[in-house]
This record gives sequence, C-alpha cells and structure tokens, in this order.
Amino acid sequence: MAEDKKNYKEILEYQDKYVMHTYSPEILLVKGKGSYVWDSANKKYLDFSTGISVCSLGHCHPAVTRAIKEQAGKLVHVSNLYMNEKQPQLAAKLAEKGFDGYAFFANSGAEANEGMIKLARKWGSSKGKFEIIVMEESFHGRTLATLAATGRSKYRVGFAPDMPGFVHVPFNDVSAIEKKISDKTCAVLLEPVQGEGGIIPSRQDYLEKVRELCDKHGILLMFDEVQCGMGRTGTFFAWQGYGVQPDALSMAKALGNGFPIGAFMVRRELGTVLGAGTHASTFGGTPLACAAALAVVDAFDSENILDNCNKQSELLMSGLAKLAKKYKCVKEVRGRGLLIGVVLDRPANDLRKMASSKGLLVLTAGETVLRLLPPLNVSRKEVEEALQILEESLKQLQESQNAK
Repeated sequence: MAEDKKNYKEILEYQDKYVMHTYSPEILLVKGKGSYVWDSANKKYLDFSTGISVCSLGHCHPAVTRAIKEQAGKLVHVSNLYMNEKQPQLAAKLAEKGFDGYAFFANSGAEANEGMIKLARKWGSSKGKFEIIVMEESFHGRTLATLAATGRSKYRVGFAPDMPGFVHVPFNDVSAIEKKISDKTCAVLLEPVQGEGGIIPSRQDYLEKVRELCDKHGILLMFDEVQCGMGRTGTFFAWQGYGVQPDALSMAKALGNGFPIGAFMVRRELGTVLGAGTHASTFGGTPLACAAALAVVDAFDSENILDNCNKQSELLMSGLAKLAKKYKCVKEVRGRGLLIGVVLDRPANDLRKMASSKGLLVLTAGETVLRLLPPLNVSRKEVEEALQILEESLKQLQESQNAK
C-alpha cells in the first residue's frame, strides 16, 4: 500500500511537470472492465462517460481485446501506399450497415470532419463554391478548420482569425439556412444530435426540410456523427433514426471502442472527388485499428447491441423523468438512445462532482446539462444503480442549495 501511494504521488508529479495543462483531471484511473473502472485507490466507479462516447461496448471488451492482440502479432502498420486486408473489409462492413459508399480512414473525429470539409470544398471548387453553413452551439473538433466550423464561440477564443468559409446559423431553424444559401455555398454541416452543445436532437421535420433544401440548391448535406453515431442514438448511423440520408458522414469515437480510428463516408457519386494525392493520412486505417473496428462492428450483430441500447434507453429515460418531477432543479430530460442530457436550472458541474464522489462517472454538456453516455451493452441492474446514485446526488444538491 505504501508503494502504491508512492507511485501515485510520483505520477501526479510527472503529470504536473511534464504533461501540458490542457486538461484538469481529478481521478487517476488504472483499470476497467465492462461498465466499470477503478482508480489508483481501488475505488470502483460505474462509468456513464465511456471516454466521451468511445467505449460503447464497455472497457476491455473480450472480442475487441482479442482482435487487437492477434493483429498486433501479425501486422501493425504498412502505410496507405500499400493495401492491407483489414481496411477494405471494414469499409465493406460499414457500407453494409446502410450507407453504401466509399470510406476514408483517419485517426480521430476532427480528422474525419476535416476530410469532409476538404471533400465539400474540392467538390465545389470548379463551381466557385466554398462556403459551408454550420450550426450555432455545434462542435466539430479542435483543429483550425473544425474549430472555425464549431458553433460554440468559447472554444475559438484566442485562436483568431477564424479560417474563412463557414457561416453560422441557429440550429433546428430551416429558414436561417435558406437565408444564408448563396452562389458560394457548397454544403451544410450539422450534428443530427448536438453533443457538446447540450444534447439537442434535431427535429424530424427540420432534417427532412434541410435535405430538401440541399437537393433544391444542389449543395451537399454532411452529418457529423462522431459522438451521436455508431449505435449511440439507437440506430447504427444516427441518420437512420430520422430516415434522412446525408451525402457524407463522419464517425470516430466508438468505432474502435478505445483504439484510435476515425472515418468519413461519401455516397458513391462522390467517390472520385478526392482523387489520388488530394488527401492522405499516415496512420489512417492501419491493420491494427481496422481489426479493432471490425470486432466492434461484428459485436453489434452478435450481441444485439442496438436492441439493448433502445431497451435500456427507455428504462433510463423513464427513471430520469421521475427524478425530474421530484427535484425542481431538473428542468428537462432530453436525448435519443443512450445519448442523454439532464438539463438543470444551474451549472451541472456540481452535480457531476457529487455523482463522481458516490461512484458514478458522468459528464457535462454546455454549462447546465449533465451528460449521460453509458455503454450500449449496459445492463438493467447498472442503469438502476446509476439512477440511485443520481437521486442521492440530486438530493444532496437540493439540500446544499436550501442550506444557503
């Protein structure tokens, strides 16, 4: 035990001295299994953050772990100057899930979104079109292009000037898009469910009308499904829950269940827009990353992941609705599938900390929304455990407020 405390102190010193302070981590996690993680003091937490919608099959999923181990002993990396057997297999499986087109593989969601942005500009370049209409309160990444596309201005502070070519409009407002379409517009980019912006789902009629608008004006419709895709909202691709298919979509996070991999897909008619030499990624789509992702996609079928997601979503949303009636600080519960936001009448970070102290890891979205992202294979018992901890935390929050 004394040795463990010494190691913990040493790690904290290294963190402070050698790791850039772009994060403010509070807990040192050392182990994970299924829906749970353990910290350096061996405290157990139910993880409803899943690495920000990454470990959607839980931690150390046996099939994914096995696939990584096997591939690591066979072939790790060869670059895209050569073919590897895993990448085309993964592209085919993703297409079979309902979006029949071409895939480009990268390492992260920001890279996938950068690729879509480049696709749209390349597609529009011969027509003099380069502007992309994006949404307020959106989040698309931290690179300079995806940051300029992001609709939450706080993330752009200090990085001016913004990359030109992005026009921001209110989300869920078709008329706002229509007013901004010009002869320079090449695409509309949006999240079917906004994540960082506060877990805000698109309205059904909104997506339908945006699709019609893009078709009418001959511009591309692109969906950022980095957080809301890969089963998170109850269908494999988020667009499938609305029945509104985009021209291109991005994915990452849960695709490798923790192993870094991202991708964007385009419909077949757009497959030649980015020709040889126009876009590339050294580490994109390595045999190792694709082996992990193949195991993830296979698990969706073999383990009935989507059925469980929808079943546990109903249980969790119902339980949260009861808490909303009981505790006045809860204004609304919203979301789709297991991408859920609990809207409070105050900053959500205090409630997040209280839940963490009681053994439940959750996140915030925006300033006043508690974000719940349980594994898609979460059990009924684990959902009930989370609801119990949230009730205890809400009670504590209410009591602390009354005491002031």
